Amino acid sequence: MITNPILTGFHPDPSICRAGEDYYIATSTFEWFPGVRIFHSKDLKNWRLISTPVNRVSQLNMLGNPDSGGVWAPNLSYSDGRFWLIYSDVKTQSNSWKDVNNYLITCETIDGDWSEPIYMNSSGFDPSLFHDDDGKKYFLNMVWDYRPTNHSFYGIALQEFDWQAKKLVGQPKIIFKGTERKLTEAPVMYKVNGYYYLLTAEGGTKFEHASTIARGTHIEGPYEVHPQNPLISSWGQPEILLQKAGHGSFVKTQTDEWYFVHLTGRALKYPETPLLENRGYCPLGRETAIQSVYWENDWPYITGGNFPKEEVPQPQLPEHPWETESGFDDFEEASLAPVFQTLRIPFSEEIGSLTARPGYLRLYGRESFNSLFHQALVARRWSDFRFEATTAVEFSPNSFLQLAGMTNYYNTQNWSAIYITHDETKGRIITVLTSEKGQLKSQKAPEVVIPADVQTVYFKTIVNYAHYQYAYSFDQKEWQVIDQLFDSLQLSDDYVAEHYGGFFTGAFVGMFAIDTTGNRLAADFDSFDYQKIEEEER
Repeated sequence: MITNPILTGFHPDPSICRAGEDYYIATSTFEWFPGVRIFHSKDLKNWRLISTPVNRVSQLNMLGNPDSGGVWAPNLSYSDGRFWLIYSDVKTQSNSWKDVNNYLITCETIDGDWSEPIYMNSSGFDPSLFHDDDGKKYFLNMVWDYRPTNHSFYGIALQEFDWQAKKLVGQPKIIFKGTERKLTEAPVMYKVNGYYYLLTAEGGTKFEHASTIARGTHIEGPYEVHPQNPLISSWGQPEILLQKAGHGSFVKTQTDEWYFVHLTGRALKYPETPLLENRGYCPLGRETAIQSVYWENDWPYITGGNFPKEEVPQPQLPEHPWETESGFDDFEEASLAPVFQTLRIPFSEEIGSLTARPGYLRLYGRESFNSLFHQALVARRWSDFRFEATTAVEFSPNSFLQLAGMTNYYNTQNWSAIYITHDETKGRIITVLTSEKGQLKSQKAPEVVIPADVQTVYFKTIVNYAHYQYAYSFDQKEWQVIDQLFDSLQLSDDYVAEHYGGFFTGAFVGMFAIDTTGNRLAADFDSFDYQKIEEEER
């Protein structure tokens, strides 16, 4: 059996394709760089990160992009002996306008150097590319309507793409306006047994989320909606683990079995909240799950009913596990491990180095957590509800404007940190700071004086479902836990969505350095370790 989710932590909007006996899933990355994460499997059960294709500023310049802007809903396909990747770069998303640029890059190998981008259009987001069996290619995207008297989600547009000319040709045509669920987005086209199938996501990307499927005999429509629509949704199943089921894509195995991958969220709740009053909060973000599919009367159905299952029958393929990757990094390599990402900009000498002091990750203090430009922050996803993350840092500030340490981060407005800084009377200290809805809080923070003979300070994050704590050590043997519980639920889309827009990512844990004096004081991190706490240890 396959256990869901198959990609844990923030991995939304999965786009799956098959190339021979290999399967690949591309997921959204939003403001985190590099853009798009591609995972590889041979059995649909075991997955490994294999590529981060949008890894150059010439492909993706997110400097100044808002929280939850950047790369939305990539579409990955394989045709004509090459991989095709469509992605959006969303520049604004908090008012009536949606400024977005859509691009295409290609590569003959999944883990090679992907091409420079071909600009496609800017009329909306969630683009995809369909390869018809007559050799033609078509570009699809939802169209955004800025007019205040209209619904913002105008419909799904289709336009032919000329690969030789490297541009869209002809005029776009609206082929589908969606159902009464509204918010119709994420179009993906398939052709099976003479029918064109148009898969979309509807209902928004919160708990009401769903996938809709429609079909027609001509690519431009008309399209009739599935008689038992939606294809999948969790909305009618408030008690199941896998919530928010929707946005996804199909794949057919070489053994003629069909599967559907989709985003999902596993919610944590405040115990006093009634089940139907509030579905909960997902600090791990929107994750990726998979369901088996069967066909009846030329319509696809999710096996066992149109809601997500935690356990799914695996295909008739040889099981192919990958070597378990270590959560420990001693920074001996000359490049960052793919598990780490940076905010908006690539890891470069602008913010850090892995060679300035071999065996250390050096971060040069840059702008604050609130900045949309140059943050010296290197982090990885929370991928478990229970884990410990540990780092070791050397840092000698001489101003309170200089700080470096460990952070648990959702966006510029919601984060916490434990760090070394300078106090005018105490010298080097350890303290804690939080930001909730953009408001800084430190009323409960300790100010621990660091002994003069201590060079390295160790920091730890201890996550236990709805809460997490910080700890510090001067010798990595005796740990002092900060007497303050932090709310994991505040590092979630759902918490942010209650207060303002921009809610599409998930919690990260990592290392940072800030220096608003402008001197770019360096902090040296000796290692970073992330270890899941297994349930039987409770």
